[in-house]
Amino acid sequence: MIALEFTSDAARFLAAAGDHLAADPVLNTVVTANAHRPRSWPADGPPRHFWWLVVRDGSGAVVGAGMRTAPDPPYALYLLPMPGDAAVELARTLHRRGEETLEVNGALPAVQRCAAELARLTGGRAEPRIHTRLHELGEVTPPAPVPGRLAAVTEEDIDLVLRWVAAFMGDADEQAGRVRGTGVHARPDRSELLRRIREGQLWFWLDGAGRPVSLTGATPAVYGVARIAPVYTPPEQRGRGWASNAVAEVSRRLQSGGARVCLFTDQANPTSNKIYAALGYRPVVDTANYMIVRDA
Repeated sequence: MIALEFTSDAARFLAAAGDHLAADPVLNTVVTANAHRPRSWPADGPPRHFWWLVVRDGSGAVVGAGMRTAPDPPYALYLLPMPGDAAVELARTLHRRGEETLEVNGALPAVQRCAAELARLTGGRAEPRIHTRLHELGEVTPPAPVPGRLAAVTEEDIDLVLRWVAAFMGDADEQAGRVRGTGVHARPDRSELLRRIREGQLWFWLDGAGRPVSLTGATPAVYGVARIAPVYTPPEQRGRGWASNAVAEVSRRLQSGGARVCLFTDQANPTSNKIYAALGYRPVVDTANYMIVRDA
């Protein structure tokens, strides 16, 4: 027997699943970071497509988790590892609830099982759009040095950060086979980026003339794990080592503060995978993005 427990209360979710999440904090980094992120809601509460999921087996033990917390359509799911029958039952439960689900992200094979069942129930097909991989840093291997230095982003930089994060999201959409600006986050959230700036989670690499040429972010450590995201360099500045040096320095600082450090890469991008491997990042788990496509 599999039991699915849904809640819109992050504190309740963490009370139920916290020990399970903390047992493998690198693997569970996306959900744990999201659950610990502060949020404010309008008077009528969170949107309909917003929940946390705890998966229990017949004995009541937590054997999986997930979330649907994306702020924009299609409100993609994000699934952590769970038994295959739980992934299938999740799809059936959402279908019974009339909760349209057109995008599923997360760990394989759970995400594939859920997407396949959603497609079967709705008469569509599940198409993998992007294959990603989670990596954890061992020991930082410094890259070839380049001119410049790392500098914290300030609130005065918000307009540039908004443009670069929008471009980063657009690149992710294209890599997943979507039209730019139609993905999990259709637009960057100004208030969220300002919060991250104020909390010291975003940095520029400044070139030798003091100009911003690359952006690197990191989530706060949760259960001792911090995640590098986003990493963006404008096209005209790529191939010069800016991002490698920025990520290496941010990673070094995080490790010096006692955190384990991880990040995601697109498996179809050999350049970024090679760069991060050279810095000392090693694969942990494969993840994927599936779209549910219905023929006209």
